[in-house]
Amino acid sequence: MQTNQFQLKTANILADRAHIDMPLISAFFIIFLISGIAIFSASNGNSNFVIDHSINIAVSIVAMTIAAQISPMTYGRIAPWLYFLCLMLLIMVLVFGETKNNATRWLNLGITFQPSELMKIAMPLMIARYIATGTLPPTNISILISLLIVLLPTAMILYQPDLGTSILIAFSGLVIVFLSGIKKRYLFTGLLFFIASLPFIWKNIHPFQQKRVLTFLDPEQDPLGAGYHIIQSKIAIGSGGLFGKGWMNGTQGQLDFLPERTTDFIFSILAEEFGLAGVIIIVIIYLFIVGRGLLIAINSQDLFSRLVASSISLTFFIYVFVNMGMTTGILPVVGVPLPLISKGGTSSVTLMIGLGILMSIRTHKRLISK
Repeated sequence: MQTNQFQLKTANILADRAHIDMPLISAFFIIFLISGIAIFSASNGNSNFVIDHSINIAVSIVAMTIAAQISPMTYGRIAPWLYFLCLMLLIMVLVFGETKNNATRWLNLGITFQPSELMKIAMPLMIARYIATGTLPPTNISILISLLIVLLPTAMILYQPDLGTSILIAFSGLVIVFLSGIKKRYLFTGLLFFIASLPFIWKNIHPFQQKRVLTFLDPEQDPLGAGYHIIQSKIAIGSGGLFGKGWMNGTQGQLDFLPERTTDFIFSILAEEFGLAGVIIIVIIYLFIVGRGLLIAINSQDLFSRLVASSISLTFFIYVFVNMGMTTGILPVVGVPLPLISKGGTSSVTLMIGLGILMSIRTHKRLISK
């Protein structure tokens, strides 16, 4: 018994020195295992597909480990530079970005990547740095500048168009403004302004985005077109029942009825093959990750770390909520993958960098306190 306790204590000390949070890394490996099982089934047993996905996971883990080695103080110093770099890259996308599927989101600088993914990291760092260096609660000028910092890149990403990413980036910044302790009347005014601006937003979004919203309200109006994705997704989820049809025994996925089943709609594959029981397990793991992140935020030593950890944790929750919401039909389809399970290179790397920053906040805090 004492030997086991000593081994556990030694492992925790070594993990702290490597700036790795053992509870989080354990949850990640369970999620990655589920991801591999789901990707293999969704790709109809294509081993090359699984190998590519495994490489993406390995790169993401390396990125997370590197991010965890950088101290929160360093993140605070580089936040403005990182933000303005991402802003310049977004402007370059607007000028000479690559267009795929009627969306100009990619930049080719020797390698092709999405600058909007980098902004997911830069945004919470920048807003937290700005809020933490001012007075609390923030002044009216501070709130206006914070909103400008959030809305400028959000508008450029929305113009690409990329509604899902723009929502996530806007949320990651606005949640910090909210947590900084702004007055309730400002929240109420902001809500009224948003409601009043909905007709303007509706008029200026792209026709295919309008169609997504209309399809969300009534998918049966175009069952073989715009409503096809969500109808097939709901059939897959509903047919899974309590315990599912079994691994690789689903009909919607294996018979190619469900589009985008390795990315946006992989949750439907999991629900069909593993049922409600499997979905509950996945939700519990996700909630554990979010809860662990919020606990790290609560125990942070400084305001900057607390705001960054809170933003990363709550944005991760929004990732999960939006993906599960759009696959079950309670939200419009906006192209947000299921975190750490869906196939995706850049999105997985940026997510793991964010979670690596969480580990940095926790482990560097402990080293300082000693």
